[in-house]
Amino acid sequence: MTKLIVMYPKPADPAQFDQHFRSVHMPLVQKMPGLRRFSYGPAKGIDGADGAFFWVFVGTFDSVDAIQAALGSPEGQAAVADIPNYSPAAPTILTLEETEG
Repeated sequence: MTKLIVMYPKPADPAQFDQHFRSVHMPLVQKMPGLRRFSYGPAKGIDGADGAFFWVFVGTFDSVDAIQAALGSPEGQAAVADIPNYSPAAPTILTLEETEG
């Protein structure tokens, strides 16, 4: 499994970000082909203080190829195109290939 991790900087209007992300953006994301599961929410430091990022999304796919296919699909393109509607600052996007230890 491979994770798609999207980390957002703190927006000027956190309440508007939260509302748009949950009610508009996530319904778009959930239509992406190959998305197995996901989690998201506000990010905090281990001590509960503000962290380096305001919000994090983690989506699980079968592989990096599956992530690329999902992002290239019409559904993925719609989700990516929606990002500036709630996050004027670009998020940091990573992939993480799971290993067993």
